[in-house]
Amino acid sequence: MMRPSAAVSASVPPPSLLSSAADLRCRGRTGIPFPPRPASCLLSIATSSPSSPSAPPALSRRALALLSAAQVLFVPAVSPSRAAPEFFEIEGSGGVKALDLRTGDGEVPADGDQVAIHYYGRLAAKRGWRFDSTYDHKDEGGDAVPFVFVVGSGKVISGIDVAVRSMRVGGIRRVVIPPSQGYQNTSQEPIPPNVLLSTLAGPHILQYFDRQRLFTTIFNPTRISNGEGSTLGTLIFDIELLRLRHS
Repeated sequence: MMRPSAAVSASVPPPSLLSSAADLRCRGRTGIPFPPRPASCLLSIATSSPSSPSAPPALSRRALALLSAAQVLFVPAVSPSRAAPEFFEIEGSGGVKALDLRTGDGEVPADGDQVAIHYYGRLAAKRGWRFDSTYDHKDEGGDAVPFVFVVGSGKVISGIDVAVRSMRVGGIRRVVIPPSQGYQNTSQEPIPPNVLLSTLAGPHILQYFDRQRLFTTIFNPTRISNGEGSTLGTLIFDIELLRLRHS
């Protein structure tokens, strides 16, 4: 369902990039797409172009470089005769950059409207590590459960709120959220589940939780004091606006 739309490169990324996006798969037109298996489907999306405004200070060169590594999207080939849309900065957003992968044809949300979205959340500081996805949240029937919130309620991170405000129902948008518009505390939504994960580190097995890993990275006092605050909390969200209900 998701269609790419930025400056496009046909080069195939190295295995390290493919592994960071291994959890994605091509879903045709049924939802937010995940990288498909065929190499012909592979595209990398740039986060800026010569014609686009320069990134705000909060989104550093390092963050953009990390984002480029994280933003691997597999989609059907795009005709070279078609102009590829580019990232743009959402007006009054505090530096949130957006790329419309598909423009919806439904209504646009307003303050007080209840909206339902599907999303993939990734962390630039962890080379595009996917820390949460609504597709991982299943109901009793095994169907993915959308994330529901009220626009303007202040309960979600401002980068998601401002991104959804200018979308139409049915649209899919990729947003790059600088730290100032991302998580400011551990109670802001969407909050990833506390799923226990294990990783092999030499002879030892380290265990941690998704939520713990996210917040200990973003709010790492040592790294923030070392001047890394402009990259630690940079987020990449792929958002599909499913429906809205007026207040």
